[in-house]
Amino acid sequence: MFSIPAVTWTLTTVLLLSASYHFLQATRSRQLTDQVNQSLHAIMHVLMAAMLWNLAPSTMLAQIAVLTGAALWFIIQAVARPEFKALCAHTRGRLKCVYHSLTMGGAALMISMMAHVTTPGYGLVPSDGMSAMSMSHDHHAMRTPVQIRAAATPNFSPDLAILLTVFFGAATVIFIILLLRFRTTKTPLRNTTAPRLSHRAEHGLEALGAAVMALMFATMTA
Repeated sequence: MFSIPAVTWTLTTVLLLSASYHFLQATRSRQLTDQVNQSLHAIMHVLMAAMLWNLAPSTMLAQIAVLTGAALWFIIQAVARPEFKALCAHTRGRLKCVYHSLTMGGAALMISMMAHVTTPGYGLVPSDGMSAMSMSHDHHAMRTPVQIRAAATPNFSPDLAILLTVFFGAATVIFIILLLRFRTTKTPLRNTTAPRLSHRAEHGLEALGAAVMALMFATMTA
C-alpha cells in the first residue's frame, strides 16, 4: 500500500501491538460480551496489518464477511434494550458501539477497495497473458478464481475514500481531546486512578486506530 517501507513497518507494528492489547484484554475479561468485543477488535487490527502487505488475498471474501458480521454485532449492541446490561448501555456506550460498528464496516470496505486497487486487469485478463478463450458468440470467457473475485469487486469512487479519510481524521482529533481530558491526576485513592488510566489507554488506542484508518484511506483517494 505504501511505497515507503518505514511507513508500512511502523503501521504494521502499531496494528499488531493494538491487536495484542485487545487479545490480552479479552483473556482478562470475565464478561463474555467484552471478550467477544475485544477479540473482534484484535481480529480487525490483524486483518488491517495483513492488508498492508497484501497477504492472503484468496481469503478476501471471508475477511469481508467477518468484519461485516462484526459491524452488525456492534449495531445490535447499540440498539439493544436498556435491560440488557451486558450490551451497550447509556448514551455513551451506544455511541461507542456505533463508532466501533463504523470502524468494522470501514475495515471491510477498505479490503474491498484494496482488492480493486491491487487486482490487475479488472475484466477478462487471463493469468497466463494469453487472450481469453471464447465460449460462445456472446463473448463469454473462462475466468480464473482471481478474475472472478476481481469482477465481483465494486468500482469505488475516490470521493468515498476522501469522505472516510475526513471521518477517521476527525475521530482521531476527538479521541486525542478525550485522551488529554482524562489525564491522570495525583490522588491517594487508587480506585479512582485506575479507571482514569483505563480510559487513557482506551482513548489512546482509539486515536491510533482512527489515525491508521485515515492514513490508509488517504492512500486510496487518488
